[in-house]
Amino acid sequence: MKFIAIIPARYASTRFPGKPLADMDGKPMIQRVYEQVKKAVDTVWVATDDPRIFDAVEAFGGKAVMTSTKHRSGTDRIQEAYSKINERFDVVINVQGDEPFIQPRQIEALKNCFDSPDVELATLVKPFRKEDGFDVLFNPNSPKVVINKRDEAIYFSRSIIPYIRDAHHTEWLDKHTFYKHIGMYAYRVDVLKEITLLPQSSLEKAESLEQLRWIENDYRIRVGYTDAETIGIDTPEDMEKAIKLLKQ
Repeated sequence: MKFIAIIPARYASTRFPGKPLADMDGKPMIQRVYEQVKKAVDTVWVATDDPRIFDAVEAFGGKAVMTSTKHRSGTDRIQEAYSKINERFDVVINVQGDEPFIQPRQIEALKNCFDSPDVELATLVKPFRKEDGFDVLFNPNSPKVVINKRDEAIYFSRSIIPYIRDAHHTEWLDKHTFYKHIGMYAYRVDVLKEITLLPQSSLEKAESLEQLRWIENDYRIRVGYTDAETIGIDTPEDMEKAIKLLKQ
C-alpha cells in the first residue's frame, strides 16, 4: 500500500491572511506541519494557490505544487495536486495546513484504516472528555460524529448528536461517549476523483461540512480513533498560544 500526504495551504484567510507563512519560533508554520507529516509518510507535498507559499516550501527542501485559487475545498485542491504529481499511489492523505502539532501516531491510525480492501475513505475521531465540560461539546466549530458498529461514520453535525432525551445536558458526557471529528481524511485515489465530481449536497450546504456530500452519495467513511488532541491555528492569537506550547 503506497501512501502520499498532501497538505492544502491557501494564502488568503479572513481571520489570518498569510497563515501558512506565519513564523513559529524560527520556522514558517507550513514547515512545522510538513516536518510532522514526514515522520509518518515518506512522500509529502504541499498544494498551494500562492507562489509565496510555493517558494517557502521549496526553500526548506519540501515539495510543492501550484493549484487553482478557485477550489471550494481542500479535497478539490488535493485532487488537482495529485493529478499533477507524476507518481502513482494507492491512498492520498489530506492533512490540514494549520495543524503543526499533528502527531505521527494519528496519521498511522488513519493509514491503518486501509488494512481492509473495501475501505473507500477514512477520517479520525477523538472522544470528548468529561473534564472538557459541556461548553466544549456544544461548540459548533467542533463537529460531532455518530459511528456505526462497523466503525463507519453515519453522520457529522455541528449540533450535538445524539440528543440524550432523559438527562439534563450537564449529565450528557456521563451518559454517552460523544466523538469529535478530527479534520484529517484519506481517500483511495479513484474515490478521490469521484467525490470531487459530485455537486454540493443539501446536507453539506446546511452544515457546511463537505463530508456529508460523500455520505449522501453512499460513500462509506471508515473511522480511526485517536486520544491525541489537535490544535488548529485560525487566528494570530491562536498562533501566540501555539508558540508558547511549542517552547514548552
